[in-house]
Amino acid sequence: MDSTTKLQLLETMLRIRKAELQLAIMYKNGKVPCAAHLYEGEEAIAAGVCANLRRDDCITSTHRGHGHCIAKGLPMREMIAEVSARKTGCCGGKGGTMHLFKPEVGVMGTVGIVGGGIPLSTGLGLAMKMRKTDRVAVSFFGDGAANNGSFHESINLAALWKLPVLYVCENNMYATSVAVWRSTPVENIGVRGAGYGIPGVTVDGNRVDEVYAAAEEAVARARAGLGPTLLECKTYRIRGHFEGDDAFYRTKEEVAEARKRDPIDYWKGILLAEGALTEEAFAEMDAKTDAEVADAAAFAEASPFPDPEDALRLTATA
Repeated sequence: MDSTTKLQLLETMLRIRKAELQLAIMYKNGKVPCAAHLYEGEEAIAAGVCANLRRDDCITSTHRGHGHCIAKGLPMREMIAEVSARKTGCCGGKGGTMHLFKPEVGVMGTVGIVGGGIPLSTGLGLAMKMRKTDRVAVSFFGDGAANNGSFHESINLAALWKLPVLYVCENNMYATSVAVWRSTPVENIGVRGAGYGIPGVTVDGNRVDEVYAAAEEAVARARAGLGPTLLECKTYRIRGHFEGDDAFYRTKEEVAEARKRDPIDYWKGILLAEGALTEEAFAEMDAKTDAEVADAAAFAEASPFPDPEDALRLTATA
């Protein structure tokens, strides 16, 4: 990994973190008129995977999908405006936080239904193969979705037809309030790949270098026509399932321990130690990101809400 990529990974994680913290404030102030499922603590997964993708590659995501969309190239202004239900959002304010789309950059939808994006990425992979391209589809989903039928049926087909799909399980240890050990009999969800004859890899999802390396290999495999990979990234959901969730089902000590493994702090420390980053350069990056997020929030707040007749229009703007 070259120095430019290393710094880009840090900047992507920082942009995701700052955007999520801004949305948390906006939610508390009544500026987000729907549920908000935030991604704090999981930024290394979106950053590490999407850094290996081209603009014409596609992703599908989940109800917790802001980070994936930012990493794939959805403009910050359009993302925050959409979450704020404003007309200038990527879907004209009609999709909201759980239904973000931007096909121009390969964001083929965040999906509110658990496991709902997995078959969509499988279909995208089939289309890519039928058109004889070397494009790749990525499906992000959580540990809870890994127990759904859509997960098993999709991977079975993708393995059988050698589709160019990367299945990324973000195991953040909780499906709403259900701990993974209460719902899943295997210690590592990645081992399920073996049941379908495809690589199944488990990495530390808080270590962006591990995620990047595993995704790089899986994407190269998919582009070469060798079929899908199941990549499990073990991480932790720092915030509640949604904003306002008091997360009574876990202890404060557990969350505090998880915060010690912050992915941004880890990667910043690595780059400082290597000499690829200085504290001054990080301060500049931090200030630049703050300005971008503040601009996007101001843009969203100044934007109009959709007109009533927009509900009858097929697209966001026409």
